[in-house]
Amino acid sequence: MMGRSFFLIFLVALSSLFVLLHGSPGDADPLYQSCLKQCEKTGCVGSKCFKHCNFSSSGDSTNGPWYLQEPLYVQWKQWGCLSDCRYHCMLSREEERQKIGHEPEKYHGKWPFKRIYGIQEPVSVALSAVNLAVQFHGWVSFFILVNYKLPFRPNKQTYYEYTGLWHLYAVFAMNAWFWTAVFHTRDVELTEKVDISSDVALKGYSIFLAIIRAFNVRIEAARVMVLAPIFAFVATHILYLNFYELDYGWNMKVSVAMSVVQIVVWAVWGGVSRHPARWKLWVVVLGGGLAVLLEIYDFAPYWELVDSRALGHAIMIPLTYLWWSFARDDSEFRTSILVKKTK
Repeated sequence: MMGRSFFLIFLVALSSLFVLLHGSPGDADPLYQSCLKQCEKTGCVGSKCFKHCNFSSSGDSTNGPWYLQEPLYVQWKQWGCLSDCRYHCMLSREEERQKIGHEPEKYHGKWPFKRIYGIQEPVSVALSAVNLAVQFHGWVSFFILVNYKLPFRPNKQTYYEYTGLWHLYAVFAMNAWFWTAVFHTRDVELTEKVDISSDVALKGYSIFLAIIRAFNVRIEAARVMVLAPIFAFVATHILYLNFYELDYGWNMKVSVAMSVVQIVVWAVWGGVSRHPARWKLWVVVLGGGLAVLLEIYDFAPYWELVDSRALGHAIMIPLTYLWWSFARDDSEFRTSILVKKTK
């Protein structure tokens, strides 16, 4: 009954994707556009001017940020002339809007965030780094358990049939959180593409892991048959985004749909199985559903720092710790069953 309720909730959440808005109202604001054009001509927003907006004697931009000659440790936190013009025009316009009681607007597809030390979304970067650390800690604890604390088969292989799959999951997860941190640090086309591709790859592999564990697929040929269509879909989607069209709205729908699929698989399995650690699975399912809803229902950042994605990243920290705790419990549970069978 609980599994059916969760399934209905996720279907409702998924259907709501089709009513999301794709525009950025701030881009069409005449005052913002006027500020941007003026900044591109003069290199200034109000009394604030940018020395890396270089202009020749004729008044034309020299097209080359000054900081390219700076040391590498300085370059990383600098921004181009256009980026600074957009950022400070956005801040100026949002300050004016706030004075007259208007809500924040998106600019170029992004909410207005406050930079700290050149980092575009500092809270999300910090939370992504913590998630990366928790993933690494969880994987190391799992590795130590299955390789040094649990018994081995006579052929020196672990009794737990899914050891290798969890190791691969750790690689995908740590890679995804690393690039998420990079993307939140500097949002450019390259970092966005790598972040999206890493996230899609992780979610595709998570679906594969969920199906293999839930249906107890142990034959290699059967695993390949499960993997093949998932791999084909993930590869096609990544190639589409990277080499045809970087459609953020379409990727959002695909990403949430993939999250819902794996959550439903785990939720149904948790409801029908008698796994001793199923309560941990239920907590992760509930928390994962909340993270999906935060990904759908986007809202303006509080204090220009904390938005829905940052809250989603925060939720994932304890869930990741609990998720790896479930993996350890599952390895002990399966190992104890198989050891008993061999006696």
